[in-house]
Amino acid sequence: MSSYISGATLEKSHDTVKADQPLTLSLSFKIDGAIREAFSQKNWEKAYNKHDNGFRMTIEVDIKSGRKVVMPLKFVRKAALFWTRNPKIPHRIWVSVVKDETPFYPLSEDEARSLLFDVNKVIELTGTELASGAHRLSADIRVQWGKHDYTEPVEISARSNEVELRAVA
Repeated sequence: MSSYISGATLEKSHDTVKADQPLTLSLSFKIDGAIREAFSQKNWEKAYNKHDNGFRMTIEVDIKSGRKVVMPLKFVRKAALFWTRNPKIPHRIWVSVVKDETPFYPLSEDEARSLLFDVNKVIELTGTELASGAHRLSADIRVQWGKHDYTEPVEISARSNEVELRAVA
């Protein structure tokens, strides 16, 4: 079983955008497959015992109009394994997830997977970044992570749907 990106969807706030107006795009996708299954408490415990207590995933997104990159984005999701004494968690080793520079402390494995592997990104473009005329915007997505006790280094990619809009000078 391998890892893959599923449900890559790009949505727009307007059908037309003027040069002085902002355009809000919403990008959402999930990272599924082997890595999602391997990211479990049992594997966290094994990895922690071997001093492998961090997971870092780099996500690169190119918002494109045709072949031209309109806006490149790069962001990181991290997970840190730690020893916990939280009475709500029945395990010795647990995880915290850093998403958009904010740490989260999930109370279940499914919540941890969702925080780390489900991406919902709001992207702000201005009308000046697009030339006048019709555009077909899409997102090229690349996700990579390194070797850990529970996974090999992987790079996966996908492309979102296209949204059509018109830029007006």
